Amino acid sequence: MQKQLIECVPNFSEGLNLNVIKQITDQIEKVDGVHLLDVDPGKATNRTVVTFVGEPDAVVDAAFVAIKKAAELIDMSKHKGEHPRMGATDVCPMIPVANISMEETAEYAKKLAKRVGEDLEIPIYLYEEAQENKDRSNLSIIRGGEYEGFSKKIEKPEWKPDFGPARFDEKTGVTAIGAREFLIAYNINLNTKSTRIANRIAFDVREAGRVKREGNPISGKIVTDDKGETVRIPGRLKQVKAIGWFIEEYNRAQISMNLTNYKITPLHIAFDETCNSALERGARVTGSELVGLIPLKAMLDAGKYFLDKQGLSSGVSESALIDSAIHSLGLSEITEFDPKKKIIEYQLQSIEDKKLVSMTLEALVDETASDSPAPGGGSIAAAAAAMGVALGTMVANLSASKRGWEDKVEFYSDWAAKGQRVKEELLALVDEDTRAFNGIMATFSMPKETNTEKGLRAQALEDASKYAMEIPYKTMLAAAKSLPVLTEMGAKGNPNSLSDVGVGALCIKTGVHGAYLNVLINASGIKDEAWANQLLAKAKELLDDTLTACDAIIEEVSTKIKAG
Repeated sequence: MQKQLIECVPNFSEGLNLNVIKQITDQIEKVDGVHLLDVDPGKATNRTVVTFVGEPDAVVDAAFVAIKKAAELIDMSKHKGEHPRMGATDVCPMIPVANISMEETAEYAKKLAKRVGEDLEIPIYLYEEAQENKDRSNLSIIRGGEYEGFSKKIEKPEWKPDFGPARFDEKTGVTAIGAREFLIAYNINLNTKSTRIANRIAFDVREAGRVKREGNPISGKIVTDDKGETVRIPGRLKQVKAIGWFIEEYNRAQISMNLTNYKITPLHIAFDETCNSALERGARVTGSELVGLIPLKAMLDAGKYFLDKQGLSSGVSESALIDSAIHSLGLSEITEFDPKKKIIEYQLQSIEDKKLVSMTLEALVDETASDSPAPGGGSIAAAAAAMGVALGTMVANLSASKRGWEDKVEFYSDWAAKGQRVKEELLALVDEDTRAFNGIMATFSMPKETNTEKGLRAQALEDASKYAMEIPYKTMLAAAKSLPVLTEMGAKGNPNSLSDVGVGALCIKTGVHGAYLNVLINASGIKDEAWANQLLAKAKELLDDTLTACDAIIEEVSTKIKAG
């Protein structure tokens, strides 16, 4: 069974005393099975956003000890800060990351809430997906009145905590614990110190918009409906919360946003709409900053969006797309944006075993040449195929930037993007082939004293051998996907790059034939001969078809090169 992972992002009401923050995060790091990914203190907000990830029960344990330490060290009666808050641990959301549903994540949030409420006697409010009462699931509604108003609010029957005592402790305040989708905390910087202008821009873009008034939009009488409810003018962006504030540390105003569903309103759209609103109000956006971590997809989508706007090919590498996003959004204006530290998938990669594809070319060659049997031919076959499709992708990008072909940018960009996807698939198989081999080796260390143990060991070896046969076959399938890219670039790509297409096809030949040899050798260790023979037959057919197609590409480009 694949490992379940939950991300937890507690917000602590302390952003100035780094010693206090360190004592809290030290508690998290002591828990086995969790990894501390990011600690982001804010001076003006006097608040620290902490991000860690791990298996569910370990995350619950880590969150509990962190909340306990925060309650010991933070005195809310002395707290001041720009950000709305209500407790020493203000909020503690859980987010499903891998192999776990939102419903399961919500149950773990409730488990934590019950434990904190009962053991630490802190009033706890469930929110978002962990809260069944939708009248009080919205965090901003729960937090209404903030810390200063909770001494009276908590006494109202409708605001009885979900867990813990219905009494207000001036030192610890109250805490919201919930489950939600990934939230992007995002601040956009302005060239003004005016909080008034910043708030007007925030009202323009946030989903809740602004209160409707008669006559003067600032001081006019508030409009109500037939039921006496305040009428609001909706903002431009769905699933976006925003306020304006002045950050003394930066000597400028910001729009502070929460993108509660970046798939509905992406980061780049929030940025552009804020730019438009700022210009309408005589201000300018100078850059932006992320608080905490961001999903890789949000950065890749932003990079592609801005390259498309510039009329450039977006079929470039992952790192190039990220670079486009960083510069277009101005993410390094205040502090340097380090993708390895700020993108959640990269943080998760850093806690895994070192990958072959992260090595330098020299290191990979040296590792292959060592006396270790892995990486072996299967991994190198996938690497060769990846180089082949990379060359086809390069030709597509060169063609997109060729002078006089400006009307063909979209065509070549689309082909480049297809090539990039195949390249990423093949790179993943470089490491997976080695992992598959290591899986076989691991079965040899299983106990074999009893008949039961021998049976379990034999079955594990059979399963591992089948997987080791399937992986090179997947390499063959992925390599075959590169053929349309190479074929199209050989026919319509920049004629100065024909030799690159030919070399790409030769690499694909090597990759596919090399992978086939690994399918063949792994078949010999499988007891289920019918299963192995069926896969062998499919692999042989794919090999013949792919080699024929590669030869055709090589012949075509050779003929064109000779013809001049």
